[in-house]
Amino acid sequence: MTDAASPVEDDHRMLTRIADYQFGAGAGEALFGESDLEITRSTSGRPRQVHVPAGRLVTYNTDGRFTLGVEGGRRIADALAGPAYRVVVGDDSEPFVREGRNVFAKFVQTVDPDVRPDDEVVVVHEDGDVLGVGRAELPASDMREFETGMAVFVRHGAGSDD
Repeated sequence: MTDAASPVEDDHRMLTRIADYQFGAGAGEALFGESDLEITRSTSGRPRQVHVPAGRLVTYNTDGRFTLGVEGGRRIADALAGPAYRVVVGDDSEPFVREGRNVFAKFVQTVDPDVRPDDEVVVVHEDGDVLGVGRAELPASDMREFETGMAVFVRHGAGSDD
């Protein structure tokens, strides 16, 4: 007779697989490798948000994808080799993104060339500090070339409550 996995172990496995699929190999372990995860559930019992003492890691949406919290963004940035899922900005944008304001194309210094619209991205300062997390509004090539337009819809800035 084999032991069945506990619901928490099932959740951990499922969340890890989704993160690896969405962000690449190693992202699941980086996000959910701790044992002190707090998983909140929807009314249907499905995992909804994942928190650790440092803050929210992710929200698991009904479309089967994650939206990142600032702490989740920090873990992604630490775990994945640059420039994966990063949009880099300079001093001009730094205070605004920390407050949760959007990133405009003319301020993007570098970006992961594989970023597509609707991808979750981590906005980082040129020195590597995580400034915020959000959704790409443009493909990477347009972020680099355009002088106008919103590049990243910032959901949470590192200086705002997550």
